[in-house]
Amino acid sequence: MSGTLYLVATPIGNLEDMTFRALRVLSEVDLVAAEDTRTARKLLSHYDIKAKIVSYFEHSGPSKIEYILSTLESGDVALVSEAGMPAISDPGYELVRSAWESGFRVVPVPGASAVIAAVAASGLPTDRFCYFGFLPRKKGDRKALLSEVAAERATMVFFESPHRLLETLGLLVEHLGRRRLVIARELTKLHEEFWRGDTVVALEQWRHREIKGEFTLVVEGVGDGMPPDVEKALTLVKALVEEGVPRPEALRAVARVTGLSKRTLYRRAMDDEF
Repeated sequence: MSGTLYLVATPIGNLEDMTFRALRVLSEVDLVAAEDTRTARKLLSHYDIKAKIVSYFEHSGPSKIEYILSTLESGDVALVSEAGMPAISDPGYELVRSAWESGFRVVPVPGASAVIAAVAASGLPTDRFCYFGFLPRKKGDRKALLSEVAAERATMVFFESPHRLLETLGLLVEHLGRRRLVIARELTKLHEEFWRGDTVVALEQWRHREIKGEFTLVVEGVGDGMPPDVEKALTLVKALVEEGVPRPEALRAVARVTGLSKRTLYRRAMDDEF
């Protein structure tokens, strides 16, 4: 009888965020495939679980997947990521797909999630949200993505590293304009923090802070139509144009004063044909 591949969520910081079911599964499986074996050993040791561990991470080749699948021929395997739910923003999805295609049962064992924790505590709309993971490493690719999602109506969630936070905040202002923003730092850890404000204020305030830890950014979507501040900004642009100011100059001036994205204002100005 073939085994089951369990996708076991692990803590995102606080070791107490383990479910009874997750602990039982980890103690019963024949093999634990871990994105980071050091983190996995620390967790298993904390709960006095003795299990065989194998490394499975981004650069593991096809042979590692074959090894795990061969183990599933006669036993159960638990897949764990460095933190949170495996297969979300990590290469676990390739193993999951291979397991399904090979006819093995795949069972999620849910638990801690930085995305869900940040969205739930953000105070921003939670009926719809889009998760984009880590923004691309190259600045040009990050700009392209943010331009693409500028008209997204749902709440948006991004992960970001400390050394790129300020640059990303600047790009949010440039491409999304002034939006409500929640910066969740060090979720579930000793120095957990939720900063609430907007993109423009965030860029100014975080310039003067020591930036450490892991960050989850929750950004307001466009919602039903453009935000009221965009409508007000467009009214100002129209007034300047009517006074004889060339439209490009009016757009630049209003974008600079309001902190809104010139790209967003230009798009709406084109829609309104002025």
